[in-house]
Amino acid sequence: MSHSVHPYSHRLGIIRDWKSRWFGMKDKYRQNLKSDILLREFLTKRLRDFYVSIIEIERNEKMFRVLIKTSRPGMLLGKNGEGITVLRTDLMKMFHRAKIVISQDIKIDVEEIRSPESSAAILAHMVAESLEKRLPFRRVMKQIIEKAMANRDVKGVKIYCGGRLGGADMARSEELKRGRIPLQTLRADVDFAREKAHMTYGDIGIKVWVYRGEVFAKKQNA
Repeated sequence: MSHSVHPYSHRLGIIRDWKSRWFGMKDKYRQNLKSDILLREFLTKRLRDFYVSIIEIERNEKMFRVLIKTSRPGMLLGKNGEGITVLRTDLMKMFHRAKIVISQDIKIDVEEIRSPESSAAILAHMVAESLEKRLPFRRVMKQIIEKAMANRDVKGVKIYCGGRLGGADMARSEELKRGRIPLQTLRADVDFAREKAHMTYGDIGIKVWVYRGEVFAKKQNA
């Protein structure tokens, strides 16, 4: 039997790039790793309602850049970029509390995602948001899949929900799939995300897979 591998890490170096990229900073590995983990945890919690797809970090001796890809950039930026200024201040406070010294100036860039329905993270947020509003889970899963499949870039979608679905006493899992999800094909562009819907009776776990066709070398070079 083969093991379940995370679809992102399975394709690293083939069609995927690393989410954290450091240049010439081998001597501070422990500190950099700790600060990256804390930063991701902080931003994931803080920007939960902003439909963030991916957070990328780039750093060298002089630069510390955080790239946030979201489908709601206006909400994140705020009036005259005030949202980013407040976010940067809060990040520096968080690093100060964790006793991590950041010598570089933190630069936060926001990029808009043109087709949010093809992003697994955004679809997972949509499912969690609907479940927290107490909508029926089967209807939610079906509606989200139909919305994703209406996008021409998407070739297949799978949604998994596990927990006390519908407020039942016994936990169970439900899965809904449409189209193809080739997890073993390394050139297949499979996006994957996990999310939790926080209910009064406990959390419901959500997993979303989105297949966006195959990536070939010619396409990549272009």
